[in-house]
Amino acid sequence: MGISTEGTREGSLEAPTRHPLDWTGPSFYDEDNLFRELERVYDICHGCRRCFNLCNAFPFLFDAIDESDTMELDGVAREVYWEVVDHCYLCDMCYMSKCPYVPPHEWNVDFPHLMLRAKAVKFRNGKTRFRDRVLSSTDAVGKLVGIPIVAQVVNASNRSKTGRKLLEKALAVHPDAVLPEYHSRTLRKRLGKTVSAGITGVQAGQTTGKVVLFATCYGNYNEPGIGQDLAAILAHNDIPVTLAGKERCCGMPKLELGDLEAVKTARDTNIPELARLVDDGWDIVAPVPSCVLMFKQELPLMFPDDADVAKVRDAIFDPFEYLMLRHKHEKLRKDFTESLGKIAYHVACHLRVQNIGMKTRDLLELIPDTSVEPIERCSGHDGTYAVKSEFHETSMKICKPVVSRVQKAEAAYYSSDCPMAGQQIRNGLDDDSVPLHPLTLLRRAYGI
Repeated sequence: MGISTEGTREGSLEAPTRHPLDWTGPSFYDEDNLFRELERVYDICHGCRRCFNLCNAFPFLFDAIDESDTMELDGVAREVYWEVVDHCYLCDMCYMSKCPYVPPHEWNVDFPHLMLRAKAVKFRNGKTRFRDRVLSSTDAVGKLVGIPIVAQVVNASNRSKTGRKLLEKALAVHPDAVLPEYHSRTLRKRLGKTVSAGITGVQAGQTTGKVVLFATCYGNYNEPGIGQDLAAILAHNDIPVTLAGKERCCGMPKLELGDLEAVKTARDTNIPELARLVDDGWDIVAPVPSCVLMFKQELPLMFPDDADVAKVRDAIFDPFEYLMLRHKHEKLRKDFTESLGKIAYHVACHLRVQNIGMKTRDLLELIPDTSVEPIERCSGHDGTYAVKSEFHETSMKICKPVVSRVQKAEAAYYSSDCPMAGQQIRNGLDDDSVPLHPLTLLRRAYGI
């Protein structure tokens, strides 16, 4: 029987508490122990069903239960349990916005981290597809495809029907999915180590007034223009910008794969370098929400006793979070030269779960004659979910309400903090329009 959701609980008004991920514990990879927890949590979800309109993991589970002989969880085959796991892309929205049973509730439901544990078990047992290993190896793929001639060939192939058919056959990448371009002139090559040398030592609340730009693998290889826009905006606001001496992927793609040892390897490269820069008085800003979330939440939960991880967590910011802190202390320039009109603004899930508010909207609305219509729905992209042959159509179904809102807005621009979500919306619109990142729009308003 499904568990009733009636009644209240003591402490129901308390904020959610996230427990550390015990990924090195003795029972974490025990499959029998995992399935007992999956059964417990799936049954709670079956009795509640508040998350039916988020990702496809929940409706897939509920449909399987409703179509079973018993119409209860005991009628669902174990194979279906794994399919639910595959539909979860760890957006965290169920935990942060829907579930009434997250800790401190005694039922202690953390659906995303349970899915992460299941993915880790699947990965350790060698049941992860080669395609998924390739797609999550963002640094390796970026370096290989970023070779000048290779980049031209791959980009041309990804734009051709023949190339996409071959890619679908080889790696099960859907031919209709939008794939990012690769650039041989990466962001780190374009900016060099020292980008600007404005005023140093400016204090503004939680900010030091000088920034380490964490390029991110996507921002470095796929859309370096976004990082260039951010660097130009910071320089315009007299904020010195530098790059870390060495950098690798934040680890989010490997986390979503369940390869937690690879996440640890990424931490071992990034954290010491970033912590050293924090000690030298630098703030950290990354243009991709998933990367900021990785450093703010996932790494601290995986390594709760690592002082350097905590140090980086407290010093990293979303770009618009950082700029609005500057504005709060009257350190942000507002010498805008161009109005933007109406903007249809998709709020990325990995930004929403950071609980910082709509800083992007707030800043863009400082621009004269500019209004922002926020769209708080998932785009269904997830970085890799939307490009996989078996999930692409589902991802576009998830994105359809967002596309509809963009069409109804009849705005001058549509935009998302997540550049991949922007391309997913573009795919759904299926017209000649192109998304512009909020940083690109802000740079345009500054006229720089």
